[in-house]
Amino acid sequence: MLNKIIRGALTLAGASAGYAIGILVTKIIRVQRLIEISPFTPLTELVISIVGAVVFGFILFAMTPWLMRKGLRSANCVETELQKIPTTDILVGSIGLIIGLIIAYLISQLLINIPIPFVGNILSVIIYIFLGYLGISIATKKINDLINLPNIFKWNIGKEKDIAKEDYKYQPKILDTSVIIDGRIADVCKTGFVEGPLIIPEFVLEELRHIADSSDSLKRNRGRRGLDILNKIQKELIMEVQIVDTDFEDIAEVDSKLVRLGQMMNGKIITNDFNLNKVSELQGVPVLNINELANAVKPVVLPGEEMVVQVIKEGKEMGQGVAYLDDGTMIVVDGGKKHIGETMDVMVTSVLQTAAGRMIFAKPKHMVNKTA
Repeated sequence: MLNKIIRGALTLAGASAGYAIGILVTKIIRVQRLIEISPFTPLTELVISIVGAVVFGFILFAMTPWLMRKGLRSANCVETELQKIPTTDILVGSIGLIIGLIIAYLISQLLINIPIPFVGNILSVIIYIFLGYLGISIATKKINDLINLPNIFKWNIGKEKDIAKEDYKYQPKILDTSVIIDGRIADVCKTGFVEGPLIIPEFVLEELRHIADSSDSLKRNRGRRGLDILNKIQKELIMEVQIVDTDFEDIAEVDSKLVRLGQMMNGKIITNDFNLNKVSELQGVPVLNINELANAVKPVVLPGEEMVVQVIKEGKEMGQGVAYLDDGTMIVVDGGKKHIGETMDVMVTSVLQTAAGRMIFAKPKHMVNKTA
């Protein structure tokens, strides 16, 4: 039934177009005086118009099945492509298109008055196409700026400061896969040093499930540990925990999705991944690095302080021995090679802060006393 209605509508549209073309042809011929019969009689004009209506109506009637097949195929292709585009991009792109067409309409009103035939109409069509595309392109590329637009324009300085403080206070913290598997985030959150809701993206959960189902036993154990940590976070933490299903199908890498989500939610990413840390900083997304926090809260050791350590192995340089504090800080003991396996008093000579952590250099206390 629907096919018959569409076929009838197209046939009627073709007949109407043919009738209009017949009238147009008679007028053009009359003006140009291309034939001897001038002017046309009303009957002749009617006959030409009817012939045009019949011809074009028959053409559209015959072509309807082909047009419907092509139309359905095109509609399916468009639908498939639209499903790949995030809903936010479609909404913002539509708004950009509307704005572009409104501007094109205002400009075209000036172009239509050009005295040269057809030039104004052609330029108007070009302006409509160009500004419509430009509106969609700018809106989709600047989507993050448009989302944050309300935060740019503030009514006054005092209000801006208050809102900034409020946003900072409740700024969401987005967890990445590595920090969940690491597990220290649960203990940090228990202490109350981290404020604001914890955000766990659905694509991070999916990556954890994929790791937990890995054939590699090491990866499988890491994935299962991550899922256990998530259960612990949801059950034991008082702070709000949200699982969001926002995804970016046009982005394949999880790290890039985290950066985009951080931009969209105006949040901070909690990680211990060095590469993600650098990429996020380049994109303007704040990062809380668990490793940096661990290094920052290690006890401060100053040259001249004394401590008791156990030398457990040989160092890289001749005569050196290596010991470790409870937090994993490495202590290089000059002349400690001969004391491997012994517990001894040492005095700190220098402290070196590296990207991997803090290193402490020391000498046995009895050697320092002899030197003094």
